[in-house]
Amino acid sequence: MQKVAKFQKVSEKQFVTDWCGVTRCSANDAKLLYEKIRLPRRATVGSAGYDFFAPESFSLVPHETILIPTGIRAQIAEGWVLQLYPRSGLGFKFCLQMDNTVGIIDSDYFNAQNEGHIFIKMTNCNRQGKTLSVSAGEGFAQGIFVPFGITEDDDADGCREGGFGSTTKK
Repeated sequence: MQKVAKFQKVSEKQFVTDWCGVTRCSANDAKLLYEKIRLPRRATVGSAGYDFFAPESFSLVPHETILIPTGIRAQIAEGWVLQLYPRSGLGFKFCLQMDNTVGIIDSDYFNAQNEGHIFIKMTNCNRQGKTLSVSAGEGFAQGIFVPFGITEDDDADGCREGGFGSTTKK
């Protein structure tokens, strides 16, 4: 297998800023949470997906959405992309869905102003009234590295500066 990426934690400062911006918590609480962040990993040698672990416990009633600053960034080789999905079992049992269908993390996102901090936004879309509960440290999403191609007449020459959605703001 070809090794094409490396996961890292964002800086404590970046995590505290982003976590408190989403959850309205204290900086001290976010710092304690930062120490517990686990880097994504595969469960078995045959697994394609790297499990992303919940920084803290959360529950979602049907049709509720959550935005999770993961504390993770990915240094990805050129020509590869990280695609994010819900963990298969959670998608099957709860109809857990990514709000953007598939999360796309480009290789140049690593150098974004927010340190390439990966956020995951998901919604419990089940119609059976089931509440989804995820414990701190439990896998809730998975990322898969995939190669991509470009067209023969590709002329992209821009450089990413911002974070999510920044390439369309020029």
